[in-house]
Amino acid sequence: MQKTLTSALLAAVATIAACGGGTITDTASPARTLPATSEPAGNVELGMASAPGEAATMQAVAPFAYRYQYLTGPADSGWAIWAPDGAFVTHYIDESAAVMMTPVFSYYVLLQSSPEGNSDEDRQARALNDETIMRTYFDTLRLFFERAGERPAQEVILHIEPDLWGFVQRVKGADPTAQHVQLPSGDPLFRGLPDSLTGFAQAIARLRDEFAPNVQLAFHASTWAPGRDFVYDDPPDASVVDWTTETVQFYKGLGVDFDFVFAEFSDRDAGFKQFEYGDGGASWFNEDDFRRHLLFVKTLHEGTGGPVILWQIPFGNTQMRAVDNTWNHYQDNRVEWLLDNPGQQHLRDYAGAGVVALLFGRGADGATDASDAAGDGIRDPEPINGNGRASLSADDDGGLFAELARRYYADGPVPIR
Repeated sequence: MQKTLTSALLAAVATIAACGGGTITDTASPARTLPATSEPAGNVELGMASAPGEAATMQAVAPFAYRYQYLTGPADSGWAIWAPDGAFVTHYIDESAAVMMTPVFSYYVLLQSSPEGNSDEDRQARALNDETIMRTYFDTLRLFFERAGERPAQEVILHIEPDLWGFVQRVKGADPTAQHVQLPSGDPLFRGLPDSLTGFAQAIARLRDEFAPNVQLAFHASTWAPGRDFVYDDPPDASVVDWTTETVQFYKGLGVDFDFVFAEFSDRDAGFKQFEYGDGGASWFNEDDFRRHLLFVKTLHEGTGGPVILWQIPFGNTQMRAVDNTWNHYQDNRVEWLLDNPGQQHLRDYAGAGVVALLFGRGADGATDASDAAGDGIRDPEPINGNGRASLSADDDGGLFAELARRYYADGPVPIR
């Protein structure tokens, strides 16, 4: 769950020419021969966080299908003014299309448009009930669709407000109509919609249909939304199914057939949470955690009928000496679990559960990146926990993600079914 923007991200998006916190460094790989679609050539595709200016560098590493970028800030002074008249979106789409990648925008605006409150949930509820905020919010969202609609042949994914749905579900339960929303009055496009979160979701769908049919809408399902989190609680499988079924019920109550369902593992490396937050290692996934996560994804996919994209997967690993549980270099095991196992069986299991893509990226400054975000070059400190491999590049993860991504496509990607 992403609650704050990093300074690196803010720097990256201050101008359309920005290149963000470093780029992946590696040798060239073949370019994609076909553009990605919502059914990506029958295979599980890979993608990653990618700031403006990084598309070609990213393509040189591996033929990724997706790249994603946050759109954030208050509705009246955020992403829409990063370039004149919302052109940031147009430029990012064009840059992605040039390398045959599908651009994904994670739209994280509502919370930062909110008045002060006692919690993130409270702030978002206040914003949803403030007609001035909601009018500005929808005006800005309309601008997004107008810009995206200028490229009608290019598929674009809009990942709507990643934390919003989970916050509401955690407070209001499985019925999204329980959350009042003050939709802008007088807009004929919203006529007849209920003043609830259901109306909010349907208003977004109407804007998409009117201005940018090429945009695919994505709902976000949070593991913590039911008020209990199987990542930390280690419940029986039946509880995972029950909790996820509640999220499915919430989704259906919105009355929108989203094109994708996004889900996450975590937005920070397990080592980051262990050493920065002091969670005692509770964030580390073992085999039972992966089994429960797979069950969560499978239940989500079967209940919603939507293809699942796993998003913001942390870059840390346990192999490279560069990753020594220091700032920008924290360990995790999800990259290895997904991309470095015999016959790609783990990823085949996820494909069978409805996963069509994996998007990797860090959710905060200090977490591990697959670039030299730290600016400390190639480094090989003394090994810890058996991580004996020397760095392959200056990337903060020691270059392992680039190696595994290239190998994944060279060996032949995993079919969806």
